[in-house]
Amino acid sequence: MNTPTFRNWQSVQTEVLRRIHAREWKPGELIPNEADLALEFGCARTTVNRALRAVADSGLLDRRRKAGTRVAIQPAAKATLTIPVIRNEIEERGQTYDYHRIERHLAAPPAAVSDAMKSPADHPLLHVCALHIADNVPYAFEDRWINPDVVPDALNESFEAVSANEWLLKHTPYTHGEIVFAATSATRDEAAFLKCPEKSALFTIDRVTWDGEFAVTKVRVLYGPDHQIRTAL
Repeated sequence: MNTPTFRNWQSVQTEVLRRIHAREWKPGELIPNEADLALEFGCARTTVNRALRAVADSGLLDRRRKAGTRVAIQPAAKATLTIPVIRNEIEERGQTYDYHRIERHLAAPPAAVSDAMKSPADHPLLHVCALHIADNVPYAFEDRWINPDVVPDALNESFEAVSANEWLLKHTPYTHGEIVFAATSATRDEAAFLKCPEKSALFTIDRVTWDGEFAVTKVRVLYGPDHQIRTAL
């Protein structure tokens, strides 16, 4: 029987995954080099390289320069995270969404914000605070700083009808980001916004997104007690 020809990297990836899951290539085992696989699969070496990189990104292969590629002994489980539009998140739960902008102004940010965004301490950023509401109950409090040098159009947006969360995801590209998940105690103001007791445990997401070397925005989203987050592995 003739060996099938693999014409794109996705088909090579599928075959590589099949061999790993079928234990044709066992954990810790060195797999054939790219040139040999390209010859076997009847495709370009660049096609094999792209497929192996994709599998390595999933944690199933361990690629080391000059040492070859091995099947991972303990594959890393990686969660896939996306920045949600909070309105969609609420509506997908079958709840009615509402939104209230609390404040919007240009200001010099706290040192922790300017440090995180790598901006001059005295450089004004756009500060937007808002409350996301589900079925008339506070769902999330959003405390956001936007870099107007990177997103100048934000200066023309009031964020009264649409949240900065939704507006930025629609209008502003980003290349990468940093996310911190934490449990924090509600301050008096946060407790008032979220209608929970002061010092309640809040699920907090602190995120900075970047467009190349420039910070786009830093946001702190606080969810009320008992909030849960789900993702895929």
